[in-house]
Amino acid sequence: MAKKGKGNRIQVILECTEHKTSGQPGTSRYVTEKNRKNTPARLELMKYNPILKKKTLHREIK
Repeated sequence: MAKKGKGNRIQVILECTEHKTSGQPGTSRYVTEKNRKNTPARLELMKYNPILKKKTLHREIK
């Protein structure tokens, strides 16, 4: 169950940037949390893309 109240941690979705431009069907997405007080900018992480079978850059989407 999700916590209630005003916390600084929010759930964000990370989507692969390389997969979008490749034109292949499907998407590679990850769900994670970040502290919006410490990290106000959009999150960028290197994560594994199972469709492309390599680590690629994943960016936070709204």
